[in-house]
Amino acid sequence: MKLLHKDIEKDNAGQVTLIPEEAEDMWHTYNLLQVGDSLRASTIRKVQTESQTGSVGSSRVRTTLTLCVETIDFDSQACQLRVKGTNIEENQYVKMGAYHTIELELNRKFTLAKKSWDSVVLDRIEQACDATQKADVAAVVMQEGLANLVLVTPAMTLLRAKVEVTIPRKRRGSCTQHEKALERFYEAVMQAILRHINFDVVKCVLIASPGFVRDQFMTYLFKEAVRQDNKILLENRPKFMLVHSSSGHKYSLKEILSDPTVTSRLSDTKAAGEVKALEDFYKMLQHEPDRAFYGLAHVERAADALAIDTLLISDKLFRHQDVPTRSRYVRLVDNVRDNGGNVRIFSSLHVSGEQLTQLSGVAAILRFPIADLSEPEDGSSSDED
Repeated sequence: MKLLHKDIEKDNAGQVTLIPEEAEDMWHTYNLLQVGDSLRASTIRKVQTESQTGSVGSSRVRTTLTLCVETIDFDSQACQLRVKGTNIEENQYVKMGAYHTIELELNRKFTLAKKSWDSVVLDRIEQACDATQKADVAAVVMQEGLANLVLVTPAMTLLRAKVEVTIPRKRRGSCTQHEKALERFYEAVMQAILRHINFDVVKCVLIASPGFVRDQFMTYLFKEAVRQDNKILLENRPKFMLVHSSSGHKYSLKEILSDPTVTSRLSDTKAAGEVKALEDFYKMLQHEPDRAFYGLAHVERAADALAIDTLLISDKLFRHQDVPTRSRYVRLVDNVRDNGGNVRIFSSLHVSGEQLTQLSGVAAILRFPIADLSEPEDGSSSDED
């Protein structure tokens, strides 16, 4: 997603102009839209025309409409998004108040205006527009003297660094020039990894090469990490995975990503943080039930006691039609963040999100046990979408 323009006032009213660049961006847009928003976008309208002789014909014209959003329909399989509403701006083809359905298109901009932009929606825009936030896989494709470092997002690969060092051939009786050049090369690749890989986001780093280059590089990397006491590399060692590739060129990435051992490892990286958070919650529920709460009323009371370490919440709840109910969820998120807790917003399209929905879509792991919240929940009926 590309952000073209953002104009939000102090009272949180305002508008943003975005361009969806990939199918996944339609999912983000679906989570941004709410009934009552105004959406301005290019669309096709069937228009009837009457000739001077009185014959009536119809034609399809492209025009730009501004709708007051009434219904939002998202097809998760095709990643298509249709928005229906009434026209609220003068247009030569469509009367004021007339209904129209806009199907948002890839690479075509739209402007979304809201009376109030809350923190959850603004975070969603930041997440959608920052490709590195989605790149939970990194790969270093290398051969002697050449390395390409790429970030792999769900829909594209981003080349972040290219390292090229001339490596002289080994000479009979002397390898020092060769070995010094190799060390310079490995050092440059190590620096590229430290500069471009965000280990808070990246869950797997593939090191790929023909021959033994990858093994030699890994030996160098962690020998240096120990010598320099580089905690980032040492703590993230389990994320590194060695794979064979036919060359150090970027095009070898396709071959690496289709390797069965790689695909099985990468299937775990999608929403891996959410899966682990949910596992931690269930373990806590089993072993220390006074530190694991679910249901809106209980979780809110834990938040008021500043007890929440990790909040687990489904993105489905932020699409609630009732504004006060939605605001309640936003307040809960803001409260937890303001008090130093972690917030994990689960995608309802992911299996872990479906599991969380069975717990009314909101759960929390607490910093310390609270034993006095076992009375029945009040207001829990408003948890459901």
